[in-house]
Amino acid sequence: MASRESGVSRGARVYAAGLMFAALLMVVALRTADAPLARQPWILAALCLVALVAERQSVFITPNAQVSVSFLPLLFAAVVFGPFAAMMVGAFSLLADFGRPYTRWVIWTASRALVGALAGIVATIAIPGSPSFMHLLFGVAVAALAEATADIGFVALTAIVRGKSLREALQAMSRVALGTVPLYAPIIAVLAYAYAELSPWTLLLFFVPAVAAQRLFILYQEQRRLADDLASANARLEGAGLSFATALVAALDARDQYTAGHSACVAIYARDIAARLGLSDEEQHVAHLAGLVHDVGKVGLPAGLLEKPGPLTLEERRIMEEHSTIGERILSNVDGYAEIANIVRHHHERVDGQGYPDNLDGKEIPLISKIIAVADAYDAMTSGRPYRDAMPSPVARMRLAHAVGTQFDTTVVAAFEAILATATETYLSGQRRDFSVAAQWPAAVAIAASVG
Repeated sequence: MASRESGVSRGARVYAAGLMFAALLMVVALRTADAPLARQPWILAALCLVALVAERQSVFITPNAQVSVSFLPLLFAAVVFGPFAAMMVGAFSLLADFGRPYTRWVIWTASRALVGALAGIVATIAIPGSPSFMHLLFGVAVAALAEATADIGFVALTAIVRGKSLREALQAMSRVALGTVPLYAPIIAVLAYAYAELSPWTLLLFFVPAVAAQRLFILYQEQRRLADDLASANARLEGAGLSFATALVAALDARDQYTAGHSACVAIYARDIAARLGLSDEEQHVAHLAGLVHDVGKVGLPAGLLEKPGPLTLEERRIMEEHSTIGERILSNVDGYAEIANIVRHHHERVDGQGYPDNLDGKEIPLISKIIAVADAYDAMTSGRPYRDAMPSPVARMRLAHAVGTQFDTTVVAAFEAILATATETYLSGQRRDFSVAAQWPAAVAIAASVG
């Protein structure tokens, strides 16, 4: 397993030279200690060939890191033949990567050889001369853990030397490398036991777990790619949804500037109430969007009604109340807005069943519609209109409290009051910088651009 990033610094060249020197010292030490090779050279050659082929079929687990199943023949060599043979298998496997930049190839070849030596030394210590299968299984597990740990350690050390941040890669490689220990240690133990007790030809069975492991890594890569694609698609949809909502409100702004600014404030209040109630991130996003477009149906009202400076007549009020159903009709024709359309339809319902348009009672009203109702009423009361001044925040909050159980949901009002009790004056009055359509439109564009 190795990081695949271009660019070689002077520090990397020094590090490569140090690793190569350490690998040569290990070779000298092992030969001095008369570390054995395979009794049949063809067996060691076969393991080297399997490792080489496996490394050529490496699978990327992040944009900068990839893994292969070359650790399987390396581990087998370490357990059966010892550290020197494991070094040869590890070094030979990286011939598949020979080429520019040569410094990178030297780094990973030397580190892979040292990993093989360490695994072989641990296996030699952990496995007795004539081991039972359980002794062999224990020794393989310990050697596999040492191999995985050392491999990850070299990746981390190389990243530090090159000044690269590979946190994501290291996390992914750790999960894959350490996750293979309990899966493949028993297989290696069985193959090693069969090799020693039955026949060297059982080594041909080695290709079965190697192919299976390679398939496992491919499936892992495909799963990660699908998960990333899904997250990217969801982010695009979220950015597009917010952009569409702010565009609708901007269109409404052309008719009634008060209504557009009011919707932007309601969106922020609704999102914060949803968060205070412990709703999920998705539900908070829905509350925000619904708050932005809750009054979009007003674009379908007769000319002059929104702009009327004084109180409305009963007939005008009846017409005004149609904005929630008009808004639902507009939004229900937009893909992905069915839930928001339903919320908009019911944001003027009352918990006592005396609201409009469907006279739903508290249990039937969508929760986010109840949230919008509270946020809508508060911002309307604390905003100035041509025919009346804005109410102070304490007065508006008192009116919300008095309407609990009749017009508003108790839990929603309590959550909003908890927010307002510690809020700044700019928040209480809807004057904070992000309480505007203009502030929320760039945010929508940024969301879409970040995943584009």
